[in-house]
Amino acid sequence: MNGMTKRLKTALATRGHTEALKDGTVKPRSFDFEFEDVPVIINAFRRMVRNLDFDICELAMTTYLCSRAYGKAFTAIPVFPMRAFHHGAIVYNTNAGVRTPKDLEGKRVGVNRGYTVTTGLWVRSILQHEHGVDLSKVTWVLSGDEHVAEYQPPANVVSIEPGRTLEGLVESGDIAAAIGVQVDSPNVKPLIANAKEAGFDSLRLRGLYPINHTVVVRNDALDANPDLASDLFNAFAAAKRVYVDHLAAGRVEGADPIHVRVMELTGDPLPYGIEPNLHDLEAIVRYSVEQGILAKPFTVEELFVETTRDLTA
Repeated sequence: MNGMTKRLKTALATRGHTEALKDGTVKPRSFDFEFEDVPVIINAFRRMVRNLDFDICELAMTTYLCSRAYGKAFTAIPVFPMRAFHHGAIVYNTNAGVRTPKDLEGKRVGVNRGYTVTTGLWVRSILQHEHGVDLSKVTWVLSGDEHVAEYQPPANVVSIEPGRTLEGLVESGDIAAAIGVQVDSPNVKPLIANAKEAGFDSLRLRGLYPINHTVVVRNDALDANPDLASDLFNAFAAAKRVYVDHLAAGRVEGADPIHVRVMELTGDPLPYGIEPNLHDLEAIVRYSVEQGILAKPFTVEELFVETTRDLTA
């Protein structure tokens, strides 16, 4: 990147809390966004990890952790544009001999795309920490590869057979369950009952509001503009305030239903900064180590640009 330019190529999904950035209502002080339209934001992840195609990029949190472990040349700011509860993301074949999640031990379970996808990590953590599943006793079947090409998953992770799909495998019972797929079949059901409420229960009881995505910035862009990271954080914070003010005023049409519910429970559906997210960040690092995505943990602070570590919004 030319260090003199103030237009930074950016990949960011349009959501209620980013709309003010995308339409120019909120502008950063020290640079301008040059947004590239990426209709499916996950398509930007691989481009960023493998080719550094963007100066600023929304990125899956687990992809970021794995990228940092392999020295990729970008650093995150503590902004988290996508969060979700994942209890409803795993389905199972009702004829596979599975009565409870613990029955997945000894069986094959599909994971949509790669082992390091964030939904996969959060679902596996639910299976382990809420249902006592020994993850090492499950064979994880992947439908794709990893964004971080250097990463090698654990020995109990295999690739799907050529020409097969996870949807077809779980419908036929060739795999007992699958994460991150939609299957319209009478013998495929959600594994966890009342999944939506189970997610909110995990927020109330375990304090977990799972982070899916963060925002990363190329290190050369950070080096060229010492104010870039804090400026970017503040722009995201201002755009968020527009959205949250609408929610507070009862204008919830088009809003993420999770945000509406979390706002009722906590008062803030989109906390930014390390301090209000420390519990979730420590959890995702810990689970990444437990599941073999990271060989050793990072401290939360070292994951984020130094000038943003004390910022909250």
